[in-house]
Amino acid sequence: MAGKIDARLAELGVTLPEAPMPAANYVPYVISGNMVFISGQISRAGGEEYLGKVGQDISQEEGEKAARTCALALLAQLKSACDGDLDRVVRCVKLGGFVNCNPDFTAQPAVINGASNLMVDVLGDAGRHARFAVGAPALPMNVAVEIDAVFEIK
Repeated sequence: MAGKIDARLAELGVTLPEAPMPAANYVPYVISGNMVFISGQISRAGGEEYLGKVGQDISQEEGEKAARTCALALLAQLKSACDGDLDRVVRCVKLGGFVNCNPDFTAQPAVINGASNLMVDVLGDAGRHARFAVGAPALPMNVAVEIDAVFEIK
């Protein structure tokens, strides 16, 4: 039986991708107490791929879509950490966003809103979080965005 969060995802027309496997020597998430720390998820999941520098190779709007792709992967990892039951989520505590861009690009917060907006759409008030959004001169595999997260679960 689908839970409340799964029903909300369906209502939004959102299908979570399979939780991506780590690309190097790390684990996708760590549970410590009631906190889930999710490793950085890149803008390359569920058949979607956003590569290059935002504001140069891809538009800011595409960057926002890239951040949303990262958020979908974060939710997929979270679902795995919760043994398939997203109703265990108490809140999204923090997102950390990295945007592959040139030094003159300053709209990193708008790009990372692509992830922040999805968290609020899916989790409601429990999706409101602390965060940072910074530019980076390069990201792994030339992805446009990478985002990590911390969630509280029950």
